[in-house]
Amino acid sequence: MAWLALCDHEDRRFSLRGLGIDKMDTPILPDYPHSLLTRGSIMFETRLSADGRPQVLFGYKNTYPSLRSLTFQAIPGGGIALVQVQGDAIAHAAIQHREAGRTDVVRITYSWDSTVNWGRMTLEMPEETHVSSVYLDNPQPLSLDDIRDLMLGRNGQTFATDMIFAALSDQIEPIGPMPTLLPSTPLATPWGYKTVQSLRRGDTVNTRDDGVVPVLQRVQRHVPARGSYRPIRLRAPYFGLQDDVIVAPDQRLIIDGPEVEYLFSQEAVLVPARHLVNGFAALTEPCGPVINYAQLLLPRHETLIAAGTAVESIYVGRIRRNEEHLQSSLLHAFDRARLPEHPRPAHHVLRWYDAIHLARRRAA
Repeated sequence: MAWLALCDHEDRRFSLRGLGIDKMDTPILPDYPHSLLTRGSIMFETRLSADGRPQVLFGYKNTYPSLRSLTFQAIPGGGIALVQVQGDAIAHAAIQHREAGRTDVVRITYSWDSTVNWGRMTLEMPEETHVSSVYLDNPQPLSLDDIRDLMLGRNGQTFATDMIFAALSDQIEPIGPMPTLLPSTPLATPWGYKTVQSLRRGDTVNTRDDGVVPVLQRVQRHVPARGSYRPIRLRAPYFGLQDDVIVAPDQRLIIDGPEVEYLFSQEAVLVPARHLVNGFAALTEPCGPVINYAQLLLPRHETLIAAGTAVESIYVGRIRRNEEHLQSSLLHAFDRARLPEHPRPAHHVLRWYDAIHLARRRAA
C-alpha cells in the first residue's frame, strides 16, 4: 500500500512510487495518461461552515474528450455529497453530519473498487468516535490524468479555503480507531521502558491505575502527516515527561493535580495533545508527507505511561458488536472473540479553551 498524492494550501505532491516512507521501488501504475486506478481511497479533512451553506469543497472537472468529474460538496444541513461523472456513468452519495450547524472539522474517506462495483464514503470527526458511512454503486476508476487534475490542481480543480488537506492512496483505507504514538515511544513495563514497536500480544505494560496488564494487540498505520495527523512534540519536563515524545493531535493525556481539582472539580482530566500546543510545552513537529503511528490495545482501555506521563491506550468501545464497522477498521484481521469491549472514558475531556488555560497554569 502507498499514499500516492498529498495536497494542502501550501504544497502539492504526487509520486507513482509513493510518498516519503511509503516509497516503493516500482511505480504503482504505468506512467500513461489513461492508466486506471481501479481501487483506492481519497481522504480529506475540511471545516464545515456553521451556516451549512452549499459549496464545492474539493474536486475536478475535465470536458475533453468527454465529461469527467469528481466533486465533494458541502450541502445544507451540514452534510457532504459526492458526485462522479464519466461520460454517461454517474455515481452519487450523500452523508449527513450528525451535529449539523456547528463549525467542526470532519474527515471524509471515499474508497472504491470499481472491479466489483463497490464504493464507500465515510464521515468521521477527529475528536469523536462516531463513524457514519454510506455506500454507492458504480464507482468509476480514476485515470492518471484525472488524478493529476484532482491532486495537482490542473484544469478545473477546486480546493476550497475550508479544506485542510487531501490525500490519495492506492488501497481501501481503514476507518475508525487510529493509533496515535510514534513506534519509538517508550512505554513503562515491569522490565523498564520499552518502545511501542517492540511490544507484542502477551507482553505486559505498567498502567497508571490498574497495575500490570497484558497487551492484547499492537496496531500500526501510515497516514498523511497533515491535519489531525500532523505530529506534535510534547516537551520534557512539562506534563511530567522525562523525555520529549511525539504524538498525533488526537492522543489524549491524563492530567491531574491541584490545578485540575481547583479549575474543574475533577481528580483528573483528559486533554487532546492538539489543545496543548503553545509554542514551548507542546509544538508542531516538522515532518515529511507521511508518518507512521502505533498504539496498544489493552483489556479495559487502561492508561499507559509514556516517558513519565499518562496517555490513553487505543479506545475501541464496542466495535466488535458491529461487524460492518469492525471489518472496515484496523482491527479486521484480529479474532473478533478476543477483542475487548471498552467502557466510556472515566475522565472528562477538556475543550480547547479549558485545555489552553490549564496548560498556561502548568507552564507558569
